Amino acid sequence: MEDSSTVSRSGDRLLKLHESNGVVDQISSPLRNEVVNRSSFTMRSHENDEIDLEGGKLEKDRDKTTRSNRALKIQNQALLSGLAYCISSCSMILVNKFVLSSYDFNAGISLMVYQNFISVIIVSVLSFLGIISTEPLTWRLIKVWLPVNVIFVGMLVTSMFSLKYINVAMVTVLKNVTNVITALGEMYLFSKHHDSRVWTALFLMIISAISGGITDLSFHAVGYAWQITNCFLTASYSLTLRRVMDTAKQVTKSGNLNEFSMVLLNNTLSLPLGIILIFVFNEVEYLSKTPLLRLPVFWMVMTFSGFLGLAISFTSMWFLHQTGATTYSLVGSLNKIPLSVAGIVLFKVPTSLENSASIFFGLLAGVFFARAKMRERS
Repeated sequence: MEDSSTVSRSGDRLLKLHESNGVVDQISSPLRNEVVNRSSFTMRSHENDEIDLEGGKLEKDRDKTTRSNRALKIQNQALLSGLAYCISSCSMILVNKFVLSSYDFNAGISLMVYQNFISVIIVSVLSFLGIISTEPLTWRLIKVWLPVNVIFVGMLVTSMFSLKYINVAMVTVLKNVTNVITALGEMYLFSKHHDSRVWTALFLMIISAISGGITDLSFHAVGYAWQITNCFLTASYSLTLRRVMDTAKQVTKSGNLNEFSMVLLNNTLSLPLGIILIFVFNEVEYLSKTPLLRLPVFWMVMTFSGFLGLAISFTSMWFLHQTGATTYSLVGSLNKIPLSVAGIVLFKVPTSLENSASIFFGLLAGVFFARAKMRERS
């Protein structure tokens, strides 16, 4: 190193001397050039290493930040959609119970058709104004969506009939059976296995539903039959909806099917099916005689329920799209806690100690199921 520096300094002096005389030394110039080139190469290599190291750190930090933002965005979407689904579904059940029981309205299918009609009008107006975008309804899309729509209509109709005869708290406990059916369906249809904690929670849900039915002071066999049917249809709807959504996207013009398009499609197809059921269950004669249709307040409540129907249609599809069928049923179980309390207080439901304990036991089973599912996912 010392020799190299000495040669370099002497080479510099020689170069300056010869340059001052206008002559370049042909012997010292190659040596100086080699020393200078090596020195500059070492400096450039060191600078490049620093740039590469710094760039690698920046790239890692950028990737880590991107992944963190993406995960946070997904979690926020799932949390927001789940919260919206809980609020709309609880409000929908309470308003429907109020219309069917407090007003003693005996046309549940007509109520369902009116709610879906309100949803179709709102979505169509928003699409016409350009506020939202919806896919045009084609025959190919209707053929793909019709099977799940039949399940959707059956789910709504059976829910109306069960609410007519059963109090809200027992409806929420009996809906736990939907989680059992959904878990079994995922296991056989999608080869998804659940751990022992999940099955323990599902077993506790079944026990609470049976004990709650036995101790129910206002037990009604017809209402319980409608509710069990509703559990099967709700589980079928959540299991088939995601598969149908993937197939439906392939037959649309844009190759996509957003939540508003699915809400419009679901509610539009439900109208002719609902009108057929109105004639099958002979609700036309009741509608022509009931004085409730002449009350403006009653129409306001029914219209408000129509807005809630749109909200629950949109939020359920949004939430199912963000998560999955079991999580969809899971969150539906968690919102039964405030719903049960509100149903007992608002409608002054007579309960016994045994029935209250069964309802509380069923709600705890739902919480245990939620924790088991969270651990299973983690």
